[in-house]
Amino acid sequence: MKRIQNIEKLTQNPYLNLYRLDTRFRDGSSGKYYISSRRPESHAIKAATHDNRPDGVILYGVYGEQKDRVVLVKQYRYPIDAYVYEFPAGLVEPGEDLLEAGIREMFEETGLNMVPKAAGACSRPFFTTVGMTDESCGTVYGYCTGEPTSRHQEPTEDIQVVLADRAECRRILREENVAIMCAYMLMHFIASEGDPLAFLDKLN
Repeated sequence: MKRIQNIEKLTQNPYLNLYRLDTRFRDGSSGKYYISSRRPESHAIKAATHDNRPDGVILYGVYGEQKDRVVLVKQYRYPIDAYVYEFPAGLVEPGEDLLEAGIREMFEETGLNMVPKAAGACSRPFFTTVGMTDESCGTVYGYCTGEPTSRHQEPTEDIQVVLADRAECRRILREENVAIMCAYMLMHFIASEGDPLAFLDKLN
């Protein structure tokens, strides 16, 4: 049974739009389902293409000679009217591959230079909030150097760069607003010993 009968774009916005899916449910009845997507047209959303190219990139950056700090951003987010701790992240631009996007976004958001570490399947795109959007993001892992700065951020961004050690990460998880993908990676960082990215060698 074909589950999606028709797709209609309902908004005309940059970066994110609302789509209505005319659907058939498991019991054969029909209904409507609404999703958001970063894809610009109905024929390009993933329900139509089944092509899981990453919309965005998330950056797990380790900092310091001892590899004992992680690069975070404390960013103002309109949906909650508050600051939230996240990993640096951004959209993959047309013509960019994931590594290029990751290096660029790390520099733009934090001023740091990132040297990626090979991550194999750990970098492939995974879905973010699949009940409401077809957005997927890949993760770039790597080591960062340089001095943090906000000079390269866009005027619309309100981002503070945070180089957090394990004690600070524990505090952030206890007390602050944290994006869930960031929270899981902070738990991993806290529990790791030595190089936090060494686990990639076991998974590749």
